[in-house]
Amino acid sequence: MGDRKKKYGQMGAARFWFVIWGMGLAGQICWNIENQWFNTFVYAKISGDVNIVTSMVMVSALVTTISTFFFGTLSDRSGKRKRLISTGYIIWGITTILFGMTEYARDSGIGVLVALSGFLVVLTDAVMSFFGSMGNDCGFNAWVNDYTDNTNSGQVGAALAVLPVLGTVLGTVVGGSLVNIGNPTVGTDHYDPSQDNYQLLFWAMGIFVIAMGVLSIALMKDAPTLKPNRQGTFSQQFLSVFQFRKLKENPNIKELLLACLVVCFFFIPFNFYFVHMGNWLIYDIGFTTGDMGLVEGVSLLLASLMTIPFAKLVNGEKIPLVVLIAVLTNALGLFLTFLCIKSPEDVNAAALFSAKNLPVFLCVFLIGTGYVLIMQTGMIWVRGLFPEESRGQLEGLRVTFFTLIPMLIGTSVGNVIIKNTPQTDIKYDAYHHVIDVPQENLFLIAGILVLITLIPLYFASKAYRKRVGAR
Repeated sequence: MGDRKKKYGQMGAARFWFVIWGMGLAGQICWNIENQWFNTFVYAKISGDVNIVTSMVMVSALVTTISTFFFGTLSDRSGKRKRLISTGYIIWGITTILFGMTEYARDSGIGVLVALSGFLVVLTDAVMSFFGSMGNDCGFNAWVNDYTDNTNSGQVGAALAVLPVLGTVLGTVVGGSLVNIGNPTVGTDHYDPSQDNYQLLFWAMGIFVIAMGVLSIALMKDAPTLKPNRQGTFSQQFLSVFQFRKLKENPNIKELLLACLVVCFFFIPFNFYFVHMGNWLIYDIGFTTGDMGLVEGVSLLLASLMTIPFAKLVNGEKIPLVVLIAVLTNALGLFLTFLCIKSPEDVNAAALFSAKNLPVFLCVFLIGTGYVLIMQTGMIWVRGLFPEESRGQLEGLRVTFFTLIPMLIGTSVGNVIIKNTPQTDIKYDAYHHVIDVPQENLFLIAGILVLITLIPLYFASKAYRKRVGAR
């Protein structure tokens, strides 16, 4: 009991886990809103041009990385995480609501606002990402790492892996239900996504994140082991992570970089299709927005259960094996998606839970299982190699490999694939522009390229076994 009290400081174990699940879920729901619903919102309310979605994702990734490096360094120097987390979450929720307001610029009929609507979408998303990264990536994630050690790493890793999936499940299932409220075309043969109610979604989720930010002021405590770490001026410390000589002082730097490369190679092809999966299910396969949310939500909920048995392997120092299983499972799901789900004729859009739709659920389950396991093992593997005094700052390094590089490369390649794939059934958005409908070839190409992850995994696993064997 004494060790538990010492580990969790003034918070206690119960409050610690409440904060982990509460703040973690709020953050993941908000990221889900950005990653999933912002893209379908753009197609439904702004334009069916995939270039807007691609620009939004790429700018967001860049802003997120800059924010994480900046605020990570700031939190390490000050020895405080809580104030960044609380402030970041509150502003994050506010900007989520503001993002939805851009549809009124598009509907205003005012020439300048209509012309700038695409730019406003990218701008508000960037502002949201900046403060979301401040509160979640370099704030909350570093805070969790401060409290993680060998006695709870498997449980924390499982929570960190399940949270993105639960965020996706709740965000897609509840979000899809909210979006469909008030759309008179739902349940008819002429479903029109442009009549969906995104305001209800953004307001509900934004208020939830704001509320958790306010609660964190009273509930959270910084780890008792967290101390200010000042290394020269702010700019010197900020730039030190980019100095390879400085990084070499970390005895585990080789394994750290190889583990980051493993996750990076996985997420590059992941970003070919993930940001477009919702629009693919709606515009190519023919599901309503609400049913799309159920397809992803139910499948990923089942996938999240896979973290339970694999947590034992993580605690048993079998991380490379879990990553191998994750990559192969993800690739299998992608290949099956390409082979089995090519058009509305391959599903029953009128009865979501009919036997004909089992392949859709299976494919998303397999894809999601690979994603969940990578998140579970990748987070624990990489963060376990961070020096204690630079955890906040090195979140920026993690975000570079987990988010920035995959999003810049993956979404760019996905954009090229979509733009250069012939449309078999031309569809138009609410403003009579041709919609760039994602096609199933995204999954085939991603399935082939994700297998390249096995190359850096081979070298990373050797470094892992060497370190573990030397204990």
